[in-house]
Amino acid sequence: MIKAIVTDIEGTTSSILFVKDVLFPYARANLAGYVQRHANDPQVKALLEDVCKEVGAQLSTEQTIDQLIRWIDEDKKVTPLKSLQGLLWEAGYRQGDFKGHVYPDAAEKLKEWKSRGLDLYVYSSGSVYAQKLLFGHTEYGDLTPLFSGYFDTHIGGKKEKQAYDNIAGQLAIPANQLLFLSDIKEELDAAEAAGFETVWLTRDSAPDPQAGHRQVNSFDQISLAFAAQR
Repeated sequence: MIKAIVTDIEGTTSSILFVKDVLFPYARANLAGYVQRHANDPQVKALLEDVCKEVGAQLSTEQTIDQLIRWIDEDKKVTPLKSLQGLLWEAGYRQGDFKGHVYPDAAEKLKEWKSRGLDLYVYSSGSVYAQKLLFGHTEYGDLTPLFSGYFDTHIGGKKEKQAYDNIAGQLAIPANQLLFLSDIKEELDAAEAAGFETVWLTRDSAPDPQAGHRQVNSFDQISLAFAAQR
């Protein structure tokens, strides 16, 4: 029996295009100015130091900015970059420059599951801060009360079995009572290796007939009964 659901964001609850066409360009355009203005703020300063640790060299502020922009252009899932992007996106959300995109079927199903007493969690490569911002500023209002917790790459890489072992351990729920939702096969493979039940959101892509994961086009097609009995 499924006791809790862990969901990815990009391509799962939310459009990949929102991230690629709205959030990433906004962060890239505003990153340099933000870092220059806040380089001495304790939170930002710590993140800039993390960038230096990541590359194994002491960088100037300008060199750090260049490195961060390079990571954006290369779509790198680097923790200090994700954390800085979260700070940048906060300004955009609060100023009303954009709203967090959530598919209608995802919003409705998450509300239904919550009303049925299921615990809901988010696991995304975006920082926990960015996750809360997205779900806190949607067209459906603030959805953060639906979630019992959030995980990002601090828990481990999304394609690594250990990350899902860590999540199950932190939740103190047997892995076979956890359902993971994602649009990425390698993430689902890692979760399944850790004992999770899995559902693959294919949305705009054709289902893979060779896939070992149950595939659906929307949250409306997710049955917790069939997930548990797989």
